[in-house]
Amino acid sequence: MTDTRMRQGRAALAFSFLVQGVAFALLVTRIPAIQDRYGISDALLPAFLAAVPVLAGVGSVVTERVVRRVAPSLVLRWAQPVVLLALLAVGVGQGMIQVALALAVFGLAVGALDASMNMLGVSLQRVYGRSIMLGFHAAYSLGGIAGASLAWLGAHGGWALGVSYAPVVGVLLPLALVGSRWYVDAAAAPLGEGPGGVASGRGVAFAVLLPFCLVMSFAYIGDSTVSNWSAKYLQDVLGSSEQTATVPYNVYMVMTLLGRTLGDLGVRRFGAAAVVRAGAVLAAAGFALVAGAPGVAAGMAGFTLLGLGLCVLVPQTFAAAGRIGFEKGGPAGSDAAVARLNVFNYVGFLVGSPLVGVIGDAWSYRGAMLVPMVLVLVTVGYARSFEGTGGRYGDGHERARAADVGRDGHRL
Repeated sequence: MTDTRMRQGRAALAFSFLVQGVAFALLVTRIPAIQDRYGISDALLPAFLAAVPVLAGVGSVVTERVVRRVAPSLVLRWAQPVVLLALLAVGVGQGMIQVALALAVFGLAVGALDASMNMLGVSLQRVYGRSIMLGFHAAYSLGGIAGASLAWLGAHGGWALGVSYAPVVGVLLPLALVGSRWYVDAAAAPLGEGPGGVASGRGVAFAVLLPFCLVMSFAYIGDSTVSNWSAKYLQDVLGSSEQTATVPYNVYMVMTLLGRTLGDLGVRRFGAAAVVRAGAVLAAAGFALVAGAPGVAAGMAGFTLLGLGLCVLVPQTFAAAGRIGFEKGGPAGSDAAVARLNVFNYVGFLVGSPLVGVIGDAWSYRGAMLVPMVLVLVTVGYARSFEGTGGRYGDGHERARAADVGRDGHRL
């Protein structure tokens, strides 16, 4: 594989992460408008919202099976347009049944998209021989900021959902299709074979992946706590204004982008285990500061620390699970590990928001912030599982083997 081909594949995949960040942010930040358009009651809304991550988990599991026969790049090439078209369908539907179907398709396609994107990211990192996964997730964060900003413009201008979504989909859809030509399926062995000819990644035991599954869940419990409760916490607990209450999540997203942009350098210098350990400690400190904040300024500082701490956990967890899967079953093992791990992304998302709400109502919202704090601290105990991930991947011979492109000679 030439250096030019690698750079093209890396840029194309980063753009895919960015597009996904835009699409997801446009959906979740316009939930009140979606509810109003279709007359979805407050009692029914949680079911609609829960259906998306549940179906995304199904999509991720299905993708694990599909990539045994086709390249992950092919799944990604078609999953991304489906996500964008489903988003548009949410904006232009005419009734409850249409929006339910659109959200179902969105969820299934997002699961396939998230799994295949991270499969390609892990395999491309293996080709590069150094940490680049954080950079891909930085692109996702940038897309999320862009999508949230576009959603704000639409809400501020009173635009209909279809008017807000159509131009974005109209621009991103053809660009995503063109960019998909440069996706790279980087594998070290033919499909179905691992090191030494070992059969596919079906042998990757769940027990081996368990530490990474827990870290993934805990990270997303922390992330969903910030996304769903930061504004309410600042306004109701710390007494901020409604306008000020919108700031913490924006600051959190900016810090996430900053941390991921610089994170690969930290992994190359200090190793993935040290970065994961530092990120978990920093996130725990952020939750502790939020829980004990005497005022708005301290609360904002806590959410800032959370962005810098949590941002490194998810990309490094994908990278570590992919490495373990590759060692156990070659490229197919890596893909299987990533797909299985991706399910716990949605588990954390589903658990986080209701968990904080229940504890906040039963006890206090300050106390509720201590729960994700404890969970991310548990990650420190698993940091050793990340050793050997993100730095140099073996010697020159191994890297040369990793530079083979495609599955069974498949080239894009």
